[in-house]
Amino acid sequence: MPTAVLLISCPDRPGLVHAVAEFVLAANGNVLHAEQHVDREAGVFFQRVEFELDEATLGRDQVATAFAPVANRFGMHADVHFSDERPRIAVLASREAHCLGDLLGRWRAGELPAEIVAVISNHADHAALATFSGVPFHHLPVTPDTKAAQEAALVELLRGYRVELVVLARYMQVLTSTVLDAFPAQIINIHHSFLPAFVGARPYHQAQQRGVKLIGATAHYATADLDEGPIIAQDVEPVSHRDSVADLIGKGRDLETVVLARAVRAHVEHRTLVFGNKTIVFG
Repeated sequence: MPTAVLLISCPDRPGLVHAVAEFVLAANGNVLHAEQHVDREAGVFFQRVEFELDEATLGRDQVATAFAPVANRFGMHADVHFSDERPRIAVLASREAHCLGDLLGRWRAGELPAEIVAVISNHADHAALATFSGVPFHHLPVTPDTKAAQEAALVELLRGYRVELVVLARYMQVLTSTVLDAFPAQIINIHHSFLPAFVGARPYHQAQQRGVKLIGATAHYATADLDEGPIIAQDVEPVSHRDSVADLIGKGRDLETVVLARAVRAHVEHRTLVFGNKTIVFG
């Protein structure tokens, strides 16, 4: 039987954990995982509760309605998900294939509880890779003069596939409000973590010339503030003066694939809550 997941946020006050646990108990459910966090500065409570429905007195289509009185009593924003849901993902990429190939490989291996329904690129390079993985490929070229029309076509394509998550797997185009507003907190981006120190082109060359000792990667939800959206996952790796630019680029690509996959998995497993410009990520 699939499990149910409650994702909750509300003003902090006594009795919240008890009320949620009492609801699950009254429904004859069995809590498997429960994790909560309180933002002391903002006074906001966050919780993720996953529970079994095997012996529950509620059907899955009744959980949200049954929980509504609890949510109303405490002023909760509550989302209900189920472990057998497989969110529909579109992956966008440009010329680099490492993140795209890694996600497709993990998906084919059953590591991502989701469905990759489309690969979309502003270049034609990845058609064979998408076809090999059994995923439809769409080439949407773009120039500065055609960007508005290309993004309108992109949104139409994403909606046609009923996409629930857009993954920018090294998609080297800045998205405008046309796309961002259509998928709020549903677009995940990946980039190196040299920002804001080394902006622009050739960041690994800049880093190597400065003798950096750490390289990293950041995955975050895309917003109108370029590369400054709520962070989901990050990681770093030590490097030294012995590493060439090629070494740094290779290590950076490895980090990008792992960090992006970690962020996508957290999202599709319903482990993330966006609060302001940061993200609560439950374990």
